Amino acid sequence: MVIIMKVILTQDLKGTGVKGQVVNVADGFARNSLIPKGIAIEATPQALSLLKAKTDAAVHRKELALDAAKRMAEKLAATEVKLTAKAGANGKLFGSVTAKDVSEALKKLHKIDIDKRWIDLHDGIKNVGTQEVAVWLHPEVSATVKVTVSAQ
Repeated sequence: MVIIMKVILTQDLKGTGVKGQVVNVADGFARNSLIPKGIAIEATPQALSLLKAKTDAAVHRKELALDAAKRMAEKLAATEVKLTAKAGANGKLFGSVTAKDVSEALKKLHKIDIDKRWIDLHDGIKNVGTQEVAVWLHPEVSATVKVTVSAQ
């Protein structure tokens, strides 16, 4: 007869579960391997309430981050970035406007700090004019910013 013990995993364990999951394992496996190695802790009422509090706090942090991203998206939608660059007679730029340029302009002109890696400019802007540029703020939220490039 196998005695089952309920444990909370503190690390991912292949074939058993992921970190934070409550699983049933054999008593000997838990007492001789998982608990001494720090891979799991016994699922006592105190440990379960602590786990619930941690997961609730993580969910709350994710909701706050999503709300902040939505507010930032609204702010960015109303923002226009105006840049100047050297251009030829046909409107083609000598070089290109990069995500770094857009990020620095947002920070300098509008006090909005956006990491250049979040700005979706694959090859840069190579012509004079206005373009809509995608900005990723959160896995679920993106925004567009108007970028107007004029000749210098």
